[in-house]
Amino acid sequence: MVEYKRYCKALKLEDNPQLIEAYKKVHAAGAGWPEITQGMREVGIIDMEIYILGNQLFMIMDTVADFDHEIAMKELATKPRQSEWEAYVSRFQQTSEEATADEKWQLMERIYKMGE
Repeated sequence: MVEYKRYCKALKLEDNPQLIEAYKKVHAAGAGWPEITQGMREVGIIDMEIYILGNQLFMIMDTVADFDHEIAMKELATKPRQSEWEAYVSRFQQTSEEATADEKWQLMERIYKMGE
């Protein structure tokens, strides 16, 4: 029985080594804005990891079992400092300053699962 949902998302950073290193630093342990993490928890995100290869980011997002992605992302966009955070990190990303997290991070399609 599945007790959570998992979403995988992708986003490209600017292909600039200095910006990539700066992006890593703003995501280092203890560097994140607490309001952002709190907002994610409030909408049902249990855990999140971000991986990087070159300028390609890959996110694994685990959520509560009854998570509605569309509704939660709309709610997340209204949370304290969320739009400020998105504008701040947009300088590292191949996106616009006005884009929401949902507009930036593209959902990936699962094409394989071991045992299925």
